[in-house]
Amino acid sequence: MTVESEPVFEADAAADIAVRARRNAAPDGLHDGHDMVVSAVGGFDTQRRDDERAPLLPKVDDDDRPPPYSEFAALPWYRRPSVYWMLPMFFITALANAGIIVPKMNLIISLICRRYFADEAISNPMLANLPLDVGTGNPQCHSADVSAQVAQFTLYGNLMSGILCAITSPKLGALSDRYGRLRIIVITSTGMLIGDAIILCAANFPEKFPVNWILAAYAVEGLCGSFIAAMAIAHSYATDCIPVDRRSTVFGYFHAALFTGVALGPIVSAYIIRAMGSIVSIFYISIGVHVAFILLTGLCVPESLTKARQAAAREKHALERAAIPPSSDWIDQIRNFNLFEPLKVLYPKGRGTSPALRRNLLLLAAVDTTVFGVHMGAVNVAIIYTSHTFNWTNFETSRLVSISNGSRVFFLMIVLPLINRVFRGRARDREASARNNQPPAGADAVDLGIIRTAIFFDTLGYLGYTLSRSSNSFLISSAVAAAGGIGSPTLQSSLTKHVPPDRTGQLLGAIGLLHALARVVAPTVFNAIYAATVASFAQAVWIALTAVFAVAWAASFFVRPGLRLGGDDEDQSGGDAEAEAARRASESERNAAVAEHD
Repeated sequence: MTVESEPVFEADAAADIAVRARRNAAPDGLHDGHDMVVSAVGGFDTQRRDDERAPLLPKVDDDDRPPPYSEFAALPWYRRPSVYWMLPMFFITALANAGIIVPKMNLIISLICRRYFADEAISNPMLANLPLDVGTGNPQCHSADVSAQVAQFTLYGNLMSGILCAITSPKLGALSDRYGRLRIIVITSTGMLIGDAIILCAANFPEKFPVNWILAAYAVEGLCGSFIAAMAIAHSYATDCIPVDRRSTVFGYFHAALFTGVALGPIVSAYIIRAMGSIVSIFYISIGVHVAFILLTGLCVPESLTKARQAAAREKHALERAAIPPSSDWIDQIRNFNLFEPLKVLYPKGRGTSPALRRNLLLLAAVDTTVFGVHMGAVNVAIIYTSHTFNWTNFETSRLVSISNGSRVFFLMIVLPLINRVFRGRARDREASARNNQPPAGADAVDLGIIRTAIFFDTLGYLGYTLSRSSNSFLISSAVAAAGGIGSPTLQSSLTKHVPPDRTGQLLGAIGLLHALARVVAPTVFNAIYAATVASFAQAVWIALTAVFAVAWAASFFVRPGLRLGGDDEDQSGGDAEAEAARRASESERNAAVAEHD
């Protein structure tokens, strides 16, 4: 982290202290109205008013406050937030998004091919009447020139979407802490809805909406966070609804819904297009799914954050901004813009932190990003590699996708809950723990065991890819690697256990930033490695990916259990800076309170 970030950490620490004091200070026993106002914003003894450096109230921890899910216990079921509200809709949305992947690519190929032959017809009038159907098989579009333009177009689109998503995902995650999860989920769904609508216009009216409009669809999806931000906010919603020890299981359900949608979406889409006789029909259905999701989320699904928690998060944010006001000069704002600033949540300083806590957060985030990036970058490489090495057709490739995703869903839906059931006890034991309001205590031994085992299977599976010399052994290796799927939800669950509830959205937003960057960087790097080595040693890319997993597996052994923000393992470094920031915030609030009282 840079030196310029130190004031941000100080302001965050001071704001945290001030908000806790404001929320938890009790007025009982105060001497008069003046003391009540002053004590509410920082607290000091009336016998020492002349001492402007009087200490703040004793440290009040968020652990004294009940967990979010316990605040809804008295509500009827239809007003109580639950992951079971979100999971079915999340699965249907994943199914719709996966279903348009292939039609969208075919549509882009057709539109670029149309533009290509329109340009060529200027010099060769005979090409002007060449028949071309939008979104369907056009043999004349299989030329090298058209393929090159399609590759360049999709590269621009993915870069645009990935970079914008990297910028907006952390901000959307932080906003969800202050204004609720459902509003942000509606924003992400609206972005996907607008993107599909733009693609539909380009398909139906290619003269008025040329193919470059689809780049605008990529941009809108990226600005609204795309599916990466939607996944992060869905995890934040689940975090608010469930006890700590069930997070990895429920996160696993979301990942299972995602991979099931990825596996079934293209097949369902193909049958729908065949029945309807038009590729455009699938985009109408996708738009309908997004509209239904937005209406249900806005009208029926209960919010998982109470108004009080949202207000406390907004108050804390306002104090942070007041401590470090933004520059009014827009040129300075652009000059000082830091894409990686949201990652400061992974490197907290001040009271309640420690070097070991920061190491845990950084290592877990790095391992999670590595796992996500390798899985994203290896998909295209696997398709190209198997076609080159084993002469696979679409049938064999589809079988690989089905086996891999089916195995992953099995491990997420059956194996991961079974592990948690065996090692964490029965539901009534978890409920007893919840009644005792046990705070999250960082990653526990079970979490770390699952993470290390999952990455080990990932490493073993990719080593199998390297050594496979037949189609069957490659398929078996894909099933072994699928066992590593239980690692990603456990990693993200473990990360949320390191921070209090009012930073969950901010943390998962930062993870969304890392995922968005990995989504851009990983496929580019792995495709470049394969392109450079395919002629001499095609298995080189699998060796590289196996080595990456091996490093991540080794890094997981440096994560310590039982650490969390606000724990007993205090950070002694930088304590003076934190104390000074707290003192300045305390004095400012005292003066404001006294002025308001007078």
